[in-house]
Amino acid sequence: MLKLNGIIPAVPTPFDTEGNLSTDKLKENFNYWNQFDLRGYLLLGSNGEMVMLSQKERLEVLESARAVIPGDKIMLAGTGCQSTRETIELTKEAARIGADAALVLNPFYYKKLMTRKVLENHYFSVADASPIPLLIYNMPANTGIDLNPEIIISLSGHENIIGLKDSGGNLVKMGTVMDLPDSEFQVLAGSAGFLLPALSAGAVGGILALANIVPQQCINLYHAFCSGEKERSGDLQSKIMELNTAVTRQWGVPALKEAMDYIGLYGGPARKPLMPLSGEERKQLHALLTKI
Repeated sequence: MLKLNGIIPAVPTPFDTEGNLSTDKLKENFNYWNQFDLRGYLLLGSNGEMVMLSQKERLEVLESARAVIPGDKIMLAGTGCQSTRETIELTKEAARIGADAALVLNPFYYKKLMTRKVLENHYFSVADASPIPLLIYNMPANTGIDLNPEIIISLSGHENIIGLKDSGGNLVKMGTVMDLPDSEFQVLAGSAGFLLPALSAGAVGGILALANIVPQQCINLYHAFCSGEKERSGDLQSKIMELNTAVTRQWGVPALKEAMDYIGLYGGPARKPLMPLSGEERKQLHALLTKI
């Protein structure tokens, strides 16, 4: 089974000032990230603005990333679409390009119809058809649907569904899922804001937006926890909390991209309708970055 232990950045998708995809800038950013002891990378996640991309652009992102991701680091591809058919098609394309696993966000547009039976049928259909393993992606802040433990536990029984990225932060639910006897199902924290609590509950790592801009701090926290350094891991968690809130929950993708620009990477603009930060917001964010 593919092991997911460690820190995985949720990579943003770069656009130029006209809003066009810039794969050259994406490759340049990997020159920086590849210096760190990261487990791998997620492309086409929420921070990758996957919903803003055409199918052609999604494949371009995956192809460009695969060309510069070293063989010892895994590549995860976000492939969750609104229909089962399109999700299967994108997952197969991701596998063809060289993704090691697919992260599948649940369909959500017809919320009232997304019953347990519907969601289970969707995931099982994708898992049956996929040439690569799947991770479930629970992101209630964006989908308006919080996958319950019963659904996740049911899905974990499929041999091709190997894990969960949970961005909801419900540690009781995560603990319930991770408490399955004789299970190799792997749970990853979906935010640096609760990385340490998630690790303490049994998570094997995290898929984190913050790891794009402070990768070493996230790696240090993970290794401190694994080494049993409770006080140090607690201190590291406290230090990244405020910055994580700013670049994920408060200002979102535009703040993450502004932070990347500030530290010398290429963030660039978010794709419209998302708007850049105001002058005051930029000032506050820069102060947080300097502090960290």
